[in-house]
Amino acid sequence: MAADYRKSVTFRLTRASRAYRTRAAQRMTAYGIHPGQDSLLKTLVEADAQTMGALASALEVRPPTITKMISRLSAQGLVRRESSTDDARLARVYLTEEGRARAELVEKTWIDLEADALSGIDAKDRKKLRKLLRRIERNLGHDPGVEDEDETEPVREVVAAG
Repeated sequence: MAADYRKSVTFRLTRASRAYRTRAAQRMTAYGIHPGQDSLLKTLVEADAQTMGALASALEVRPPTITKMISRLSAQGLVRRESSTDDARLARVYLTEEGRARAELVEKTWIDLEADALSGIDAKDRKKLRKLLRRIERNLGHDPGVEDEDETEPVREVVAAG
């Protein structure tokens, strides 16, 4: 008899991810933001005046994807592109005031979504979950590049204990 795939961790992970993306898309749509644009706005909040290539790298997408995203956000008045004064071939992307206001809504939405998603999960289990998810990313060949201050405990031991 075949194993019930619905009881696998990866099935649950996929379903949780899909549910999160659906809820996030519903909330972001209310602000006129499409999936992925929220991350782009937050990236610009962290460091404004980035090149298209730097944004593509930061968001781990191809340059044509960034070009399309920037065009859409520019049409909404959320970002503006300016040619570099040093190199006319480079364009830098800046948030507008409206873009900053929308990014604040994105931040609040992310906080609310995390609270919804982790409701009923205590701080110790949240910490363990972060570590386990980072381990899954690494196991699948992707380094999340974000280390928490609590990463001193070996993840291997946490996984083995689970």
